[in-house]
Amino acid sequence: MTFLTLSRWPLTSVPSLGPSLVVKAYSEDIRQLLSQDGVIAVREHPELRGALNHQLRIGRLTTVLPGVYAAAQQSADQRIRLAAVPRWDPNAVLTHEAAAALSFWPSIPLTTVHCQVATTRPPQVGFTFTRGRLPPELVVSRHGFRLTSPALTALDLCSSLGGDAIDHALRARATTLELMHQAMELTSGRTGNRVRRDLLLDSRDEPWSAAERQLHRLLRAARITGWTSNKPVRLRIGHVYPDVRFRALRLVIEVDGREFHNDSETFESDRWRQNYLMLEGWFVLRLTWRMITDEPELVIAMIREAMALLATRP
Repeated sequence: MTFLTLSRWPLTSVPSLGPSLVVKAYSEDIRQLLSQDGVIAVREHPELRGALNHQLRIGRLTTVLPGVYAAAQQSADQRIRLAAVPRWDPNAVLTHEAAAALSFWPSIPLTTVHCQVATTRPPQVGFTFTRGRLPPELVVSRHGFRLTSPALTALDLCSSLGGDAIDHALRARATTLELMHQAMELTSGRTGNRVRRDLLLDSRDEPWSAAERQLHRLLRAARITGWTSNKPVRLRIGHVYPDVRFRALRLVIEVDGREFHNDSETFESDRWRQNYLMLEGWFVLRLTWRMITDEPELVIAMIREAMALLATRP
């Protein structure tokens, strides 16, 4: 007879076993369930209600959400908080950083778990609840979680991250500008949509970083045309995606932004890519965040000079 078999019986139905053995059986059951999922919901295991209450009283368990428990030492783990949401309310939808962490941005800092719920919920530590219903087209299922789609998630994050949220979603190729515009139309009555709409307009050339976004602004202000961004160029080493490409002139502009290109692997791959671009006839200009923000006139003059030079090339 195993502990798991014992745990299916009501606590009062095993009079032949001593109390300590029964408690041990239920404790082992709880331990095994926690090892699988990190959390346990009393509504899924009503036979364990008494044992769960006992472990809560002695401090082995803690409440993550009403009726959902975790080991006391793991209660602050954000993965545990995420896991608790569908066990507490299967219809809740994770939004903002929580949705991003589970879809296209696993490294995003996560201090509060945002959820969209159908009815008003009392406040809970570590969670923010928003009451309302989302269009079904903007809700996706991932690994047992219900999340906002990457398009809506990126728009939601604009309130705290500005255009960086859109840039990251585009760079991860998790969504497209078209899908973000569709998400805007489906949620047209939300507060903050004016700012989101302005950021989408500013993102019309699909920047993948803040530095690229700033370069695009400079190019548009200078009325320089004939370029695209982050479109594939086929080289012998495969496809690469230059930050800005003037296809007719075979001119590429690469941007080293504020937060990227710092690790050694990216540094090396960037140099390989630049070398092969040049070997296959592309002229490469390399810019930094400081060059773009501190010396914009010189940057535009340099680009114009390169364009003029390449326009006369056979």
